[in-house]
Amino acid sequence: MLNRSSARPSALETFWRGFRRFCPRCGQGHMFAGYLSVRTACEVCGLEFEPLRSDDVPPYFTLFIVGHLVVSLYLAFWRMLDMPAWAQALIWCGLTLVLSLVLLPFIKGGVMAVIFLTKAKG
Repeated sequence: MLNRSSARPSALETFWRGFRRFCPRCGQGHMFAGYLSVRTACEVCGLEFEPLRSDDVPPYFTLFIVGHLVVSLYLAFWRMLDMPAWAQALIWCGLTLVLSLVLLPFIKGGVMAVIFLTKAKG
């Protein structure tokens, strides 16, 4: 896995910490209080999370990734699935919804880590 003992973590390690929803600076404190609600600060190192505003970027990246994945799977399997159109619509729309809801908090953590890494202003 990634080394947590380095004084200054690499960009990849910082992103990985955020993607796992941990503090991008220390990697130990939790960044989220709920599904998407961000804590005010890290309980371990005290990093303020308010300046790391990700706004509309996580939903955009989530839909970009999920859309490409689901459309690719649909195009690969639509001839193999011998089902009525309503059943296929139910499967593909359900898969899109589940993947979007699962990926969104992790992508939001990753975006917040990149904002921390680049010192961008929200």
